[in-house]
Amino acid sequence: MTTPLKLGIPKGSLQNATFALFKRSGWNINVNDRSYFPEINDDTIECAICRAQEMSRYVESGTLDAGLTGKDWIAENSSDVIVVEDLIYSKVSARPARWVLAVPYDSPIKSLEELKGKKIATELVAFTKRYFDERGISVKVEFSWGATEAKVVSGLADAVVEVTETGSTIKAHGLRIIHELMQTNTQLITNRQAWEDQHKREKIEQIALLLKGALLGEKMVGLKMNVPHDKLERVVTLLPSLNAPTVASLYQSDWFSVETVVGTGVVRDLIPVLLKNGAEGIIEYPLNKVL
Repeated sequence: MTTPLKLGIPKGSLQNATFALFKRSGWNINVNDRSYFPEINDDTIECAICRAQEMSRYVESGTLDAGLTGKDWIAENSSDVIVVEDLIYSKVSARPARWVLAVPYDSPIKSLEELKGKKIATELVAFTKRYFDERGISVKVEFSWGATEAKVVSGLADAVVEVTETGSTIKAHGLRIIHELMQTNTQLITNRQAWEDQHKREKIEQIALLLKGALLGEKMVGLKMNVPHDKLERVVTLLPSLNAPTVASLYQSDWFSVETVVGTGVVRDLIPVLLKNGAEGIIEYPLNKVL
């Protein structure tokens, strides 16, 4: 009997987004508010919830076989782990987050070099220290647990290194971004021992495949429409697709059913064009996964 894969789920702001992603991928994860060991509808997986900041250490040590955490926390902990898949998702948007250096809006500081001898507050202490050391800039980096933006506003620090997706929260606190240190996204990671175990590796690869497919499916929709024979070539040339649109003749008719997959960002502009060029009965439907 094979040992179940011990999978780490990130606690906090990313937790619900991770549960939702797994659900679209085919796994239902149910957690009690007081439990750190959620149930999952797969006997070959055992889940544990822990902070994203600690995930890579638990995976590296073998406490967990695999887990999801940010590229930033892997760098912060200098963890020796294998990155199986990049998974760009969050509670806000489907794009990488950024760790940025921000100062008060009215601060005269405009560059990294001007921070020499200054104090920086951040949760990403080790990475920030290395970043400035590599550039030969001497700064004092202090750990800040939450409400980091307030440290610089209240004069407890000269600058902050903080994570942001849109930059709106930083601007709302009266701060100005002067430099981007790194981009980060969620990564599925494992340790070398689990990766060398055939059964665990196959399970990890299955998880990576379906999570990636669910993320791609979220960015695309299916389109289905009816097109008369004399307009078919014109409509087909308008349609983007993964390979080529599916075209099937309608029963005892000179009309065709045309089906394709398109990006969510283009469908709103595409549908009016298709209607003008002869397509009728257009149906748009969501996709669970695209593999």
